Amino acid sequence: MKKLVSVVLILAMVLSLTACGSKADNNEKASSLKVGLICLHDENSTYDLNFINAFTEACANYGISEENYIIKTNIPEDNGCYEAAAELVDEGCDIVFSDSFGHQSYMLQAAKEFTDVLFSSATGVNAHTADLDNYVNAFASIYEGRYLAGVAAGMKLNEMIEAGTITADQAKMGYVGAYTYAEVISGYTSFYLGAKSVCPSVTMEVTFTGSWYDETAEKEGAEMLIKNGCVLISQHADSLGAPTACENNNVPNVSYNGSTIKAGPNTFIVSSRINWAPYYEYVFKAVEAGEKVDVDWTGTLATGSVELTDVNADVAAEGTEDAMKTALDGLKDGSVHVFDTANFTVGGETLTTYLADVDDMGDFVPETEAIADGYFHESEYRSAPYFDIQIDGITLLNTQF
Repeated sequence: MKKLVSVVLILAMVLSLTACGSKADNNEKASSLKVGLICLHDENSTYDLNFINAFTEACANYGISEENYIIKTNIPEDNGCYEAAAELVDEGCDIVFSDSFGHQSYMLQAAKEFTDVLFSSATGVNAHTADLDNYVNAFASIYEGRYLAGVAAGMKLNEMIEAGTITADQAKMGYVGAYTYAEVISGYTSFYLGAKSVCPSVTMEVTFTGSWYDETAEKEGAEMLIKNGCVLISQHADSLGAPTACENNNVPNVSYNGSTIKAGPNTFIVSSRINWAPYYEYVFKAVEAGEKVDVDWTGTLATGSVELTDVNADVAAEGTEDAMKTALDGLKDGSVHVFDTANFTVGGETLTTYLADVDDMGDFVPETEAIADGYFHESEYRSAPYFDIQIDGITLLNTQF
């Protein structure tokens, strides 16, 4: 039985319970709301499972009965999403949520047609420019969670260096990404910077699969990175492909969207994830009260929306929890910024200005100054990530996706 040590986000979880309200408080009376969730994949995807678990938890907490929530799985990023949304409206849903970036245009189409229903497209970017009262987006500052997970990775690299397993210049991580979207770039960069904050010699290689969920491609990508000399692997892709490859090759793994310790009991270190339950409950409460829902909501450590799993002490380096707590305290008090421009360069130069494509009108024209006070302000001007800078120390092995 693997020993698990609670990671340092206990305070964030307490704040999450405070923000969401206690189950006892919310279950004093049953809610009359009927709600639906559209998922790109099903429970076999760590990404979709994370949404499904949060949705059912939030419904239970808020007093929405099983008869009054509907989950539609394996809904593609095409007109099938619109059809699923329309079906949920026909079934009486007051709120329809979707969980994938590619769902957003079809959710917007449904929102224009069914004006009495609220549509929320998670990870989307177009609500703040769509100007509809019944269409919203939401995301979370998960780059902070990835940074903390990166600290755990950097501590593991230091342990390997001190043990003589690798030299400092062999501290190379690998990362399996889905697409070259800003969301993925922001994620792997924040993970790298977390590792670099404790292991200055770290470098990283990134490969892309061209799919959010492709177990074979993700496993093959991780195996390629391991053959390239990467001694620790992380990912932004949704299957168990990369964790399985790590377990098979005895390479430490930092995962995403939830614990993969069952697939990698000897290699899993920690995982960051977005906890969507606080957002769902916020929306339930607002809609039931007849209040306006934020058009572009960003969850944070304070709202309990950014979490890490327990650390697997049998794999993690000694001192990992303390190092992560130090970084967490810095993020909370503002002394640490993930994208502090003093901590990375681009072409050997420190950035002092950068225009980001925050409005994302489909033309890829940057219009918003994102650097101020010495750091890149991620997820402040829009909930979905817009950090898309290629920094020194990270090598992209393919960019066609």
